[in-house]
Parts: sequence; structure tokens; C-alpha cells
Amino acid sequence: MLGGGAAGLFCAAQMGRRGRRVVVLEHNRQTGRKILISGGGRCNFTNREVRPENFLSENPHFAKSALARYRPADFLALLAQHRIAWHEKTLGQLFCDGSAAQIVAMLEAECAAAGVRIVTGYRVSEVRHDGEYVVGEHRAPVLVVATGGLSIPKIGATGLAFDLARQFGLRVVEPRPALVPLLWPGWEGLSGVAAECVARTGKRAFREKMLFTHRGLSGPAILQISSYWRPGEAVELNLAPGRDLAAELIARKQERISARTALAAALPARLAERLAANEPLAEWTDKECRKLGEAVHRFRVEPTGTEGYEKAEVTAGGVDTAELSSTTMEARRQKGLFFLGEAVDVTGWLGGYNFQWAWASAYAAATGV
Repeated sequence: MLGGGAAGLFCAAQMGRRGRRVVVLEHNRQTGRKILISGGGRCNFTNREVRPENFLSENPHFAKSALARYRPADFLALLAQHRIAWHEKTLGQLFCDGSAAQIVAMLEAECAAAGVRIVTGYRVSEVRHDGEYVVGEHRAPVLVVATGGLSIPKIGATGLAFDLARQFGLRVVEPRPALVPLLWPGWEGLSGVAAECVARTGKRAFREKMLFTHRGLSGPAILQISSYWRPGEAVELNLAPGRDLAAELIARKQERISARTALAAALPARLAERLAANEPLAEWTDKECRKLGEAVHRFRVEPTGTEGYEKAEVTAGGVDTAELSSTTMEARRQKGLFFLGEAVDVTGWLGGYNFQWAWASAYAAATGV
């Protein structure tokens, strides 16, 4: 097993319980580093409402089998066995009451109980296949790759999984940063301003909070839409969802207020100041009110890029699902080679979906080894 993160540890424990001899090789000095920093240190370990539609992939059907065989309720049952308390936040997101370290400790305990050996600080320089898979001094008939993607290199993320896939002749869907802030220069003066919005690109839209930053845009709505955004495309923001701003402005024309003040009833004051002139609203025509309403409801952003893997929560793309069995995660053209979790071209939404894919893909592989 290469990788001692969420998918790797969970798969190793499941394999061990099925009587397999398992060694986990992790290049960091500690396991589960990405788990430890997730969810603000409390680990958003799954989502109560997981559906295949919550995942991106060139093959949107690939994840269905694994997700159906290991569900959020199954992971909650495991937490109950280890007496780990949890709570639900918005949109079905489930977090530990305590620390994300509880999840890592649970996975390590599961591995220990299953007789799994974990080796940390292990650098993989080469992988060979001579009838068995050879990694340094280790030989095995099966190699499971759960080394994640390129996101957050400061905690040790590498492209090893993609390199190995290519080495064995498997196609890799071009990796890219996902769940990542977008760069949009020129609006730095609004840094720190947050608002609820509907972020849209193409046919995909998300209604959540957004945040102006010193480099562009962030917040849940932006992170969600970033997974679907492509360079050169625009992102449309409805900055006053659920309202008819033009009608509200027209209705208030008889009041002795400025257009900016009227707009501030629907938007944060600093944003209203940027979008509306400090002119008496009574002097505006209905057409001008409708124009401002349209500008707010269809606020157009043309990002210049993303903040990259350093700030991306996950990596989209990865090992092409056409190369893998959807029931076992084994490579179709390379017997005994498995890929899990973030290494695969299956990317979840923000909110615990990527952890659920880690558990589900790991479970699928463990049952197929």
C-alpha cells in the first residue's frame, strides 16, 4: 500500500481484516496529514446526503458502484464503535465534535487490530514489476496506490500516483486544482467582504457564501464552482439571490435615500458602495433601477486563474476511470494494481464528499484484492 492517508489507511485496515498481509508505506513522518488539517481541524469526514451527482468525472457513472456499497451510515457506525462524537452543520456536512486527530487515531487503531504494518518517512524512488510489485525491499503480488493528488504540496502532496499510472500504461486525465479560490484582480479593496450568492458557470450553480480576498474570490460558493470553471470562461454571481432588486429599488424611489443606501439593504455596505453611485434614488429612472438590479443579479467575473495547488483542497482529474474496474478499482490492463481516492478521476463537492469517496473506493478495493 502506497500512502497513509484516508483512503490508504482505511483500505489497509479492511484488507487486513480479510486476512491479507499489508504494509503501508507513507513518505511523511506521520500518517493522515491531510485529515488533520481538514474541516478547520475537526475533519468534515462525510456528508449525510451523498449521491453520484455530487462528483465530477469524465465518466459520471463510475462512482456509483463504490458509493452504493459503502455509505455514510457505514462510516458513522465505525465512529460509534470508537466512541467518536460528531455533529452536523449546514448542507449535511458531518464533523467531529473533537479533533480530526480522532479520525487518524481510529484508522491507525483499525490497522493495528488488523495486523497492518505502517512505515512512515519512506521515500519511494522506484516501482518495478517482475511478476510481483517491487518497492525498495518490499515485494508483493498487489500494489494499492493511495498517494492522493497534487493539492497542498506543503504537507507532502506529490504526483506519484499519476507517474505510476503512466508508467504502467494507464491514461491520466489532466490534473488541475479544484475547490480552489479564483484570482480576479482589481477588486482588492473589498477584501474581507462576504455575501451569500449563487455562483454559476455553464449549467452548474451553487448557492452558498462567497468572500472577496486580497487576490480575488473565495468562500464555499466559489470553491464549489471552481471545480467546474475552465480558464477563459466567466463566472456569473447572483449577489442578491431570492430577491427582485430592481423592484425593490423602484419601490423605494419616493424615499429620501441614495441609490447606494438602497442597495446596502441587500448587499454588504462596502460592496454596495462599489456598485452604486451616491446619488438620490428619486432621480433614477425605472430603467436605471432595472439596469442596476440586473448588474447585481448577473454580476460577471472573468477570473485570470486559480490560486493553484497550494490552496486547492483537492485535485480534479487523475487516473482515467476507463482504465479501472468500478467494482474493485483494479487496473484493467495491469493485474494487481489498484488506485484509490483522490488519485482517481472522481472529485467530490465541498462538504465531506471527497472523504466519502476515499472510504468508498478503499472499501471497494479491499473487497477486490
